[in-house]
Amino acid sequence: MLLSLALIFLCGMILGGLFHRLRLPPLLGMLLTGMLLGPSLLNLLDSSILCISADLRKIALIIILTRAGLNLELDELRQVGRPAVLMCFVPASFEIIGILLLAPPLLGLSRLEAAILGTVLAAVSPAVVVPRMLRLMEEGWGRSAGVPQLVMAGASVDDVFVIVLFSAFTRLASGGSVSPLDLARIPISIVLGIAGGVLCGLGLSLLFRRFHLRDSLKVLIILSISFLLVTVEDHLTGVIGFSGLLAVMSLGVTLRLRRREVAERLSAKYGKLWVAAELLLFVLVGAAVDLRYALLSRGAVVLVILGALIFRIAGVLVSVSGSRLSRKERLFTMVAYCPKATVQAAIGGVPLAMGLACGQMVLTAAVMAILITAPLGAIAIDATYRRLLKRDPVEGH
Repeated sequence: MLLSLALIFLCGMILGGLFHRLRLPPLLGMLLTGMLLGPSLLNLLDSSILCISADLRKIALIIILTRAGLNLELDELRQVGRPAVLMCFVPASFEIIGILLLAPPLLGLSRLEAAILGTVLAAVSPAVVVPRMLRLMEEGWGRSAGVPQLVMAGASVDDVFVIVLFSAFTRLASGGSVSPLDLARIPISIVLGIAGGVLCGLGLSLLFRRFHLRDSLKVLIILSISFLLVTVEDHLTGVIGFSGLLAVMSLGVTLRLRRREVAERLSAKYGKLWVAAELLLFVLVGAAVDLRYALLSRGAVVLVILGALIFRIAGVLVSVSGSRLSRKERLFTMVAYCPKATVQAAIGGVPLAMGLACGQMVLTAAVMAILITAPLGAIAIDATYRRLLKRDPVEGH
């Protein structure tokens, strides 16, 4: 495993740095590193690290979502208003509807199989989106209008929405049944996740006020509680759902509200952790990509992915219509809400593992969605924010 970690970090940094010099997103180099080192090509990664790949990717997500919470200004998000709520489910719903319309004639899937495919593809990637939105906030781009905050918060809840639907549809496809109570898990997961995170954040703010602790110890405490929150999500499989990742972000938001100076120092600490976590996340996502399925993919899969993105963009447009955002800011929001990666890598192979007839097609589409939207979405965000967003004065810039 030590050799695998060395290869992940060294090769990931080298290729990431090379892509940065070419003025391309470094994550492209990291994804390529994973594909090269993974089972599809050179097969240099130890099986032990591949077995815990999902857990390592989740740890990286916890780090970036905690940092997002520690930087999120609720007052700025409230100014955005209604779109902040709609972005949590409307774009994903539009994309699922688009796949329900496109997948049966183009891929020969049934409506239920198309619904499963839709829930796999409809999740936006916090790992691609959140770091970029954080950077824009730190530099002042679009901050007063609340654009990065809107995208960042919506991307976190969006994943909860589609994963609950995915669980319901796969259960139905495997011979089970879906009741209205199953769909009730969506709002329950969101509400309980936020409530759990707020309670933990309040408890930690009291702890940090009462006891003087080094910031490094505070980070360890927050990380440990975050792991517990995500574990709670894994164990609540009944009607009562719980979003661990949303709880993690809510914890960070609460700490910022109660202990702003502490939150800013901890955000800097988490920024340093993200340097290593980013490499792990994207290299392991790349390693999860099975290039055989991607190469065997028909052009119809690409058409479905691109067609569904058009529906998603329409959903974003509906969500932000009537808001105070300018046309350019709305256009940027549409661009920023397209990248896919982590959720697709995490659940894309589940239908195949369950023995569903659509499993191979779903996995192929998940792989293609990562290869197409993660790099293109990242490039589009990096290339357009200076033209589409206004820059506000920020200390140090």
